[in-house]
Amino acid sequence: MNGEILFSNIIVPLWLTIKVASAAAAGAFLLGVALAFLIMRFSFRGREMLDAIFTLPLVMPPTVLGYYLIVLVGRKGLLGKWLYETFGISLIFTWQGAAVAAMIVSLPLVYKSARSAFESVDHQLEQAARTLGSNEIGVFLGVTFPLAWRGVLSGTMLGFARAMGEFGATLMVAGNLPGKTQTLSLAVYDAVQAGNSALAGVLVLITSLTCVLLLVCSGMVLKTGYLREVER
Repeated sequence: MNGEILFSNIIVPLWLTIKVASAAAAGAFLLGVALAFLIMRFSFRGREMLDAIFTLPLVMPPTVLGYYLIVLVGRKGLLGKWLYETFGISLIFTWQGAAVAAMIVSLPLVYKSARSAFESVDHQLEQAARTLGSNEIGVFLGVTFPLAWRGVLSGTMLGFARAMGEFGATLMVAGNLPGKTQTLSLAVYDAVQAGNSALAGVLVLITSLTCVLLLVCSGMVLKTGYLREVER
């Protein structure tokens, strides 16, 4: 495999996948933590319905999710039309669109992990902070998040791994444009379709090793936090 083939068929999709997954994980972290805090902290009518909606991308077929995203962020979509007419921004057939699709798919992993981590925090410590004059934001930043960060980080790492392997929703929103929106999973599909088993094998190996590493690191983060709690 010469240098040009190595760059165009492996390095470019790998770099694009890392860029898309990083943006998706960052977005899922911010949105997932905010939603988990909202659901955990406040009781209101429709709370369980919102929880189900936030979890829905985890079980919904990716192509169906991709269709919803096209309806939402396409140039004639509810949000996409406004973005295009106001800012000239179009997410369809761009790596940013791929990142949005991957973010929505990975969001439930971050949301569920963050909510579980927040709910495991000792509420007496939070109440003590309120007694000392902290508002809800201060309690969250000073007590809740510092005690729950391992669970949040673990969920974010899982979200990153899920974003790396996203296929259906990404294909629907961003297409499969080599060098522009073709991530590793899409490159594997193309290689298999073209009968290039050697290239497909290399791409699969890279993806598999990366995901295994992230899963191991995620488990170690949670295990370290659990052992420290036991020692206390």
